[in-house]
Amino acid sequence: MAWRFALVIEPAASDDPRSDFADTFRVIDPSAPALSVGELSTQRGDGIFESIGVVDGHPQETQAHLERLAHSAEICDLPAPNLEQWREAIRIAAQHAPATGEGVIKLILSRGVEHGPAPTAWVTAAAAADNTAVRERGIRVVTLDRGYGIDTPATAPWLLLGAKTLSYAVNMAAIREAKRRGADDAIFVTSDGFVLEAPTASLILRMDGRFVTPAPNGGILHGTTQLSLFAHLEEQGLPTEYATIPTSALAEADAAWLVSSVRLAAPITAIDGVEVGADAELTASFNRYLLSPRD
Repeated sequence: MAWRFALVIEPAASDDPRSDFADTFRVIDPSAPALSVGELSTQRGDGIFESIGVVDGHPQETQAHLERLAHSAEICDLPAPNLEQWREAIRIAAQHAPATGEGVIKLILSRGVEHGPAPTAWVTAAAAADNTAVRERGIRVVTLDRGYGIDTPATAPWLLLGAKTLSYAVNMAAIREAKRRGADDAIFVTSDGFVLEAPTASLILRMDGRFVTPAPNGGILHGTTQLSLFAHLEEQGLPTEYATIPTSALAEADAAWLVSSVRLAAPITAIDGVEVGADAELTASFNRYLLSPRD
């Protein structure tokens, strides 16, 4: 993925009342060096981010992504972002995303340079990878132990579970391990036997006619795509549910999906080598909805 646009932000205070933040933005060459060697985002992964899907130049679920950015900042003890400033930056970036087809806008807020005066922040825009194949053919997943129990987020909040941090080494290692096991992706489970999420996606199961996702009490990142899709299902009168799901219950699902802002809805065709029914018609309807403009 070649970044085609990059905008550095001078973060404003969260209560800055101005309506125009143009003088806090600086467009840079996305292929040129831009960060100090003391930058903590690269040294320690000390920061947060969001990836916003763009469809035909329209950023999807902007408000939900901004709210999650603020939530992650709070968990990580970062200064609260000025959401209107970030919203303006997203509007500018969207003008440089592909006018047709799919793109991605990334928001990054770092703690900055060690002992520096302020955080570092920037936004990028680029074309998205072509995810048509996984949306149509589906993916095979394996379950991987996340290494903590279901109650760990409550007893150890300093682990930052539930924040979308830049520390993605574990997530990427999980995907590599899944591929070593002959799968495409992974589903994290707790050490005491409960379902969490995928390394870069939310999980939705269809069980007994209900659409179920793991409750966000295990340090799960609340997915913007999952929230939007649940609202869509509820508008159609279909039942949705957040639940604490035992790992053993995965075998009871008659359909399952990984959903995320850029890949959208990818049907799961097998879990730990056991085939799962794929509902091609329903998956197609999910992706038609997710590819429609949404604020």
